[in-house]
Amino acid sequence: EQGIPVLKRRDFLKELTKDKQTLAIAGSHGKTTTTAMLIWIFHRLDLNPSFISGGVVSQLGCNAHAGTGSYFVIEADEYDHMFLGLAPTIAIITNIEHDHPDCFPTPDEYRAAFQAFLERVIPSGKTLMCLDDPETRALFTHKNAQQSQLLGYGTSTDAHFIADNISLTDGYYHFDLTYQHGNGWQKHLGRVKLNVPGRHNILNATAALGAVHQLDLPLPDAIQAIGEFSGTGRRFEIVGQADGVTIIDDYGHHPSEIAATLEAAQSRYPGRRFWAIWQPHTYTRTQNLAQGFTSALDLADKVLVLKIYAARETDPGYSADLIARALPPGKASYAPNFDLAAEHLIKNLASGDVAIIFSAGDATQLSQMIVSRLRTRETGA
Repeated sequence: EQGIPVLKRRDFLKELTKDKQTLAIAGSHGKTTTTAMLIWIFHRLDLNPSFISGGVVSQLGCNAHAGTGSYFVIEADEYDHMFLGLAPTIAIITNIEHDHPDCFPTPDEYRAAFQAFLERVIPSGKTLMCLDDPETRALFTHKNAQQSQLLGYGTSTDAHFIADNISLTDGYYHFDLTYQHGNGWQKHLGRVKLNVPGRHNILNATAALGAVHQLDLPLPDAIQAIGEFSGTGRRFEIVGQADGVTIIDDYGHHPSEIAATLEAAQSRYPGRRFWAIWQPHTYTRTQNLAQGFTSALDLADKVLVLKIYAARETDPGYSADLIARALPPGKASYAPNFDLAAEHLIKNLASGDVAIIFSAGDATQLSQMIVSRLRTRETGA
């Protein structure tokens, strides 16, 4: 009405990223952390990149920046086909697992979006694809005969960038990074130490360092930067410790993400009791992936299920209480609001427990409530 054009993200991304070398990180899981790793590396290399990440880069205190450098690092979101508005110099696909059923009703439609994203990479560009993920490997194998610029990464011996000699020390992973040329020639690129927990972050770091290698940027400095990287907001973010309980916020809203975070927590805090406090995100996802959520949540010792965060959807009359009931007897409870949830947790959390709030919605409010009440409990007030 005012004569101001209103565009979807995919329609203005080309204008936003023009005259820049774009690094676009796509995938069902891990794209925020991988994006943030690259942003931090470029920051430490004094490249002053422009960037947009789906989460706040903890050490920079922001998730977007208009830089003066020649690079633009962007999280390439598949939702509503946003990433098809990009023309990357370097693309990364971390994994492909059906999600956003409101936008992609079938796995085939979801897979087709990533195939279309591959076609968006500029002719002289490169795409790094995780061969540890079956769906990404299948796409890599299908496309590799047609596109020589595809590079595999992961722990498998047929990858171009290989993470091996993996070890775990004090809850954090170390690994060797090796570059393998197509003819079998190999070069050891360095020993990598991570400062963020979880085996999945080995793959995220390998992708980020592989991109740095392909841009011919200083790899030893990049490996040092990876070792400093402390994560992003709401991705295994420790929000507080009180009365012997550790409270962690995590954005996990898909079964695979919840499972990966619980496994990371178990490696970081061995021998502790783990709580999964889960705020489901959207009715379509919760219903379509109910069995997966049940299996992932069962990895925790105790589970508290919250009311579904509707986001863009209307309530069809479905309650996540059904998933709480599907878990083993005595493991899970349901709380329809934050006050009841906090009451239940303060009554049942014990010293030594690790409580992870899984939410892509507003349950960060609950995290703060719990920390505050635990501190009150600790002082005996």
